[in-house]
Amino acid sequence: MATFCSFLTIGPHGLNPGATEFSKFSVVTGYFCKNKMGQSLQRIDEGIKFLPGEIVQNDRPPPRGLGLRCFAASRVSVEQTEQSFSKTSQVGELKNLSTFLFSTEIGGQVKVYVGKKSVNYVVDIEVSSLQLSSDDSQLVLSGGLYRSDLDMKSIIIETPFIASSSSELALELEFEAKEAPCYFSFLMKASSSANSIGSEIMSQRKSSFCVPIGFNQGYPAPLGLSFSTDGSMNFAVYSRNAESLVLCLYDDNASEKPALELDLDPIVNKTGDIWHASIEGAWTFVSYGYWCKGNRDTFHSERVLLDPYAKIIGSSIPNHHESGLLLKHLGRLMKEPAFDWTGDVFPNIALEKLVVYRLNVMRFTEDKSSKLPADVGGTFTGVTEKVQHFKDLGINAVLLEPICTFDEQKGPYFPCHFFSPTNLYGPSNGSVSAINSMKGMVKNLHANGIEVFLEVVFTHTAEGGALQGLDNLSYYHKTGIEDSEARNALNCNHPVVQQLILDSLRHWVTEFHIDGFCFINASCLLRGFFDPVLSMAKIIADCWDPYDMMPKEGALSSLATRLCGSGDIFSDGRGPAFSFNFIAKNFGLPLVDLVSFSNAKLASEISWNCGEEGPTSKTAVLERRLKQIRNFVFILYISQGVPVLNMGDECGQSSGGSPSYGSIKHLGWDAMTTGFGIQTTKFISFLSSIRMRRSDLLQKRNFLKEENIEWHGSNQSPPGWEDPTCKFLAMTLKVDKAEDQLNSEASELKGDLFIAINGADKTETIILPPPPEGMAWRQLVDTALPYPGFFSVDGKVVREQMVRLVAYEMKSRSCTLFEACNDDN
Repeated sequence: MATFCSFLTIGPHGLNPGATEFSKFSVVTGYFCKNKMGQSLQRIDEGIKFLPGEIVQNDRPPPRGLGLRCFAASRVSVEQTEQSFSKTSQVGELKNLSTFLFSTEIGGQVKVYVGKKSVNYVVDIEVSSLQLSSDDSQLVLSGGLYRSDLDMKSIIIETPFIASSSSELALELEFEAKEAPCYFSFLMKASSSANSIGSEIMSQRKSSFCVPIGFNQGYPAPLGLSFSTDGSMNFAVYSRNAESLVLCLYDDNASEKPALELDLDPIVNKTGDIWHASIEGAWTFVSYGYWCKGNRDTFHSERVLLDPYAKIIGSSIPNHHESGLLLKHLGRLMKEPAFDWTGDVFPNIALEKLVVYRLNVMRFTEDKSSKLPADVGGTFTGVTEKVQHFKDLGINAVLLEPICTFDEQKGPYFPCHFFSPTNLYGPSNGSVSAINSMKGMVKNLHANGIEVFLEVVFTHTAEGGALQGLDNLSYYHKTGIEDSEARNALNCNHPVVQQLILDSLRHWVTEFHIDGFCFINASCLLRGFFDPVLSMAKIIADCWDPYDMMPKEGALSSLATRLCGSGDIFSDGRGPAFSFNFIAKNFGLPLVDLVSFSNAKLASEISWNCGEEGPTSKTAVLERRLKQIRNFVFILYISQGVPVLNMGDECGQSSGGSPSYGSIKHLGWDAMTTGFGIQTTKFISFLSSIRMRRSDLLQKRNFLKEENIEWHGSNQSPPGWEDPTCKFLAMTLKVDKAEDQLNSEASELKGDLFIAINGADKTETIILPPPPEGMAWRQLVDTALPYPGFFSVDGKVVREQMVRLVAYEMKSRSCTLFEACNDDN
């Protein structure tokens, strides 16, 4: 990379030290030569005579000591201006004009105009107030074009300046459009009759003069690829510690090598820690990436990197190619496809009203049993086709496992990127189809009153993710170590990472109309950030760490605490609605396996096989398992907080007893029509309706008041809190009479709820508390009863055995729900 001099920009208001005028340039291929490491350009071969206006091409390699970089190029047209050079008439005809002002090392100034005339590029150079010795009879420009270090050829330009006035010298060079984008790097030689070689004149920084041709220095914001109204493309990427950065442009998605590599200059193309450049959008390049150079321990010079802010990602390119570049993914040089959001309305469902279904987009419908076309199954569109299933379950929000581009071997919890959906979930495995398919899914779900949440992972990336090799010292906690977990852990305390997280969330909200986010391993992220764009989005913290494979705060400290919304976790101004509750999740055993496997390897899963390991045909074991599944679902739905149902738990989806994420199978839709699938789906739908109907007690935004909850043992005595053998717990949720009278007609006053859980292996005769005056207890759920009688919408009245005394026999390992209703109902 060359060293460039400082410059001043001529703007409409005169000199502006340190600023740069932004103009737009064309992009074509072709390379010339430039100075290496700030050394002066010299003749490539001392035996060749350079004539004014002549281009010399030498097939022999340059001497090593000259330090020249020469680059591949087509024919270059350089035209010397006539003696009557007029800056005003010439420059005034140029389009996309940029002006640069340099100081020389011996005083005087060099002003360079770069613009476009017809299809070619013109460089007008004016030299004024230059202090030359009396012996110097001629001033000669010596320079060339360059882009990067590859495809070297020996080409150089030398041509004399023309006197335009008594104190000014001028020169105009014209370059064919196909040579751009590139830099024009030059120095001047003051020659005399006694010294034909001449003394070199460089910039005040002792380096060559350098200006961009066919592209502009661009803007540092916004990060990523952006488009101006004139169609030009701006590239901006953060890298504080890179010594140099190359913009790689590809004209074929299948190509392993870039069609053009453009070195970005650390002075012209860098503002603070952000590298940037701008090129016209009229060229045929289709994708791009970056090549960073720096310390070998933190930068991988052999790898072309994906732009962390790329919005559209092309297909991955194989790693096994002759060039040795480890290409993974490339950003697409195109605007995000337009999408018609007309009529889309965010459901804005209150947090406490949510009933969530977590799913993996591909596994949800890719199985043939989904009865979807091959190009629809396993895609966002496939999720849309199953909207009725969500309605049947009473679901009003779906939570998608991470959908960004990810490591396909490790799974979606190891992301490579944060701004675009993976191509795998598009109907044609294409980036544009994935984007349109996802937006169509969101719009369709919104139209059906269903919100869309994304699980997001910002604590780490996959090995070789978009950020690795770009600036590891900024983006990651540790570098240069063997432990992949630590090596891939993002430094979420760094401002640039925090900015990336916020920018990503904003993008999903504004471009995809996402309703909320669930942060995986949220304990590693900073708290308290606020952004107005995200003010309406729901933000949920998940304690799971995919490296540890165990929740940090997930172990139940007390059943009562969880039933009431986990006040030990969410008592800092938040309420139970912030508690997303689950029995089975996307790691560990699925629901049916929690009651089917309990070998020594599964000790951490807290599972129980109900008497026999794995699949069985024993009726007693199967009945016990069925009852346990009902119990789990029941507790999930009657707990304060938001119930989260995991994909496949409604139909008995099994992983064969393996807690590994990779063992999760595609959802088998045939299981929905089995006896188990039918009754479990109906039970879940019933519980969803109960939560909605009794939202006054089961969907609280704030924690229950002490006077609105009462705990019981089996005979109305206090619970055995300190008794480790006690496995019975009951509670009465009492209606807040003041609120009830304000919200209901007298004839529609709601009654209390009584919930009992018997985890013992023996029958318990429980005593229900007296119902409110004028009401009677109705049994709505008893998980020990056979289908279809184990739940009822209307309920079965439980009569008093004695005045104000109601007893009920609970079978072992069962749950019950009673509701106080008007006696005449």
